[in-house]
Amino acid sequence: MAAAALVAALAGGGIAYAARREQPPPAAMVTPSPATTAVRRADLSDNRQFSGTLGFGAARKVQGIGPGTITRLPAVGTKVVRGTRLYRVDDQPVVVLYGDTPPFRVIDRAGLRGSDVRQLRRNLSALGYRTWSVHQDTTDRSLLDALKAWQKKLGVPAPGALRPGQVVVLAGPGRVSGLDALPGAPAAGPVLQVTSTGQVVSVAMSAVDAGAVKRGARVTLTLPDARETAGTVTAISRTIAQGPDSGEPPKVTVTVTPARPRDVASFDTAPVRVRFTTAARRNVLTVPVGALVALREGGYAVQRPDGSLIAVETGVFAGGLVEVKGTGLAEGTTVVTAS
Repeated sequence: MAAAALVAALAGGGIAYAARREQPPPAAMVTPSPATTAVRRADLSDNRQFSGTLGFGAARKVQGIGPGTITRLPAVGTKVVRGTRLYRVDDQPVVVLYGDTPPFRVIDRAGLRGSDVRQLRRNLSALGYRTWSVHQDTTDRSLLDALKAWQKKLGVPAPGALRPGQVVVLAGPGRVSGLDALPGAPAAGPVLQVTSTGQVVSVAMSAVDAGAVKRGARVTLTLPDARETAGTVTAISRTIAQGPDSGEPPKVTVTVTPARPRDVASFDTAPVRVRFTTAARRNVLTVPVGALVALREGGYAVQRPDGSLIAVETGVFAGGLVEVKGTGLAEGTTVVTAS
């Protein structure tokens, strides 16, 4: 019995020893190599997109003056230029002149002096009715004769006297964008609205965002049909608007003029996307954003594979890259980056 027990013990020990011998050795601890990248030169641009509205710009109301009844109005979309018979009052034409002085008195005799006289003289000359005077702002016989000839051609009864309700003064060419009255309404009051003839895109943005936009800057417009076309910033309003009880920041209107009007001619008004390039850098040193190391004392650094740090100044961030510059940093320098 003792011999059998010894044999069994030896056999069991042999099995245990064999089992221990067949186990693989513990794996060695391996430290993975950090992911690295090279500092490279590239062109970076920071782009921002805003919603805009394609249209004909802000409308200006045309105010009728004087007695009478509106008897005919133009269709929306009508082009308006100097000499256009814009609408009719008591079946007589109200004609467009260019200038900045609203009609305020009757011009019907020699010796009247003022900016309205100079304005009338310039308009009559542009319409082909020449006058001769050394005093452009004073009425004389040549001006009154030219006025009479023009009014005869228009079919104005009792020509030779220009009354305030017979003309509308605009800053330049325009387009009828809306009607504020109907035939039969009194002539004195809002009649219609006029916008510019060229289409523009109006973009409302915060004053902070508008501060990064410059007149003359090139932008990209994305139209409702997904086509892209170029545009130029032509105006930045100096008026900051904010609606009452609005929780949004005050807005500034940035006006963009399409570079190729034919690209937007199929739309009267439409929502568009406007892409601004707010910063651009050419041929600068760049690293992936993941290569930046935030320093405890503030600022950033990049890390070499040996663990040493190079303090850097950052510039434009774009497309996952960041502009960097620092002492000891050059194109081709190997730095650690997040994998």
